[in-house]
Amino acid sequence: MEISRETLLVVLAVAALAPLLADLPTHVRIPVVVTEIIAGIVVGPQVLDLAQPDPLLDALSDLGLAFLFFMAGMEIDPANMRGRPAALAARGWVASLGLGMVIAAALWATGAIGAPVLVGLALTTTALGALVPILKDAHLADHHVGRLVLAGGAAGEFGPIVALSIILAVASGEPWRTVLLVVFAVVAIAAGVLATRARPERIVRLVAATMHSSGQLALRLALLLLGGLVVLAGSLGLDIVLGAFSAGFIVGLVARGGNAEAFHIKLDAVGYGFLIPIFFISTGLGFDLDALLGSATTLLLVPAFAALFLLVRGVPAWLFARSELPEERERTALAFMTASALPLVVAITEVATENGRLAQDDAAALVGAAMLSLLVFPLAGTALLRR
Repeated sequence: MEISRETLLVVLAVAALAPLLADLPTHVRIPVVVTEIIAGIVVGPQVLDLAQPDPLLDALSDLGLAFLFFMAGMEIDPANMRGRPAALAARGWVASLGLGMVIAAALWATGAIGAPVLVGLALTTTALGALVPILKDAHLADHHVGRLVLAGGAAGEFGPIVALSIILAVASGEPWRTVLLVVFAVVAIAAGVLATRARPERIVRLVAATMHSSGQLALRLALLLLGGLVVLAGSLGLDIVLGAFSAGFIVGLVARGGNAEAFHIKLDAVGYGFLIPIFFISTGLGFDLDALLGSATTLLLVPAFAALFLLVRGVPAWLFARSELPEERERTALAFMTASALPLVVAITEVATENGRLAQDDAAALVGAAMLSLLVFPLAGTALLRR
């Protein structure tokens, strides 16, 4: 497939227009990431046909996906999440995993879906990468509920990523792939220890000296770590988002405090200003709208799957947070936000359809439900907190 400069121009134009469209005076405040996906569908091959996926756009989209999880990993601050928030998030995700598998198995037994294990896993995900900019825009990242959302989101991304890697390793029939997962964990931990403890005087000096010059050593080192762990994860047959999330977590451990503010601004510019919008717009371009609109049954599955996201992911979060959030309004906001899904749902459904275990229309319904959850649930959560 040839590379189209016009397609890249259309995508960049959509990325520039998305914040303007999201800021239109309406009663419903649509998140920018949802605007990008919807706009991608509109300009894509199944509506206006102004742009279509090509190798260059696919490569930039993969980078955007990696950067999305990298930025999500950076938001995980152990100081804010150790103790009760982390324990509640872990217990909530384990409960979601059990509930999701039971519901998916029941749907599979009735012939409603295929790939019950992967569908059950998709129901346990949380779109932390997409929630981070929403929380920031709503000034909720430092709110008590916001910290619990970040903790729950971390569990709802890291847990499914590791589980997906284990499932793929077991399904391959090659036990050594599980060993490779352990190898990756060891390498990531070693990289984290090295990054937090090794402070060569010359490197520290150059990081400070080049922060506002063309050298940009801090940014280049962060991108090197991101690329290294993504390539390592891919080479070991693991999902690349596991490497991206791990790299972001390590960089976040190193770059803490007021002195790192300029560094975070630069990463926000690269990620949210360039690469991450391309991923969401490309998701819209590749969305199978024909499969979604092809039958009434598939359309009915969209709100049904969205309700299952809220049941599987939101209800356990609501139940386990009673001790931390005595106000029902705050717990309900936490449940809605924790049930927001998308990026990992896209990745999981792609794996399921490539293996021939999930029908294309079911995958479209699941992704459509994830898009609906990301449109509706954060709006409901932020509205409850603002009230």
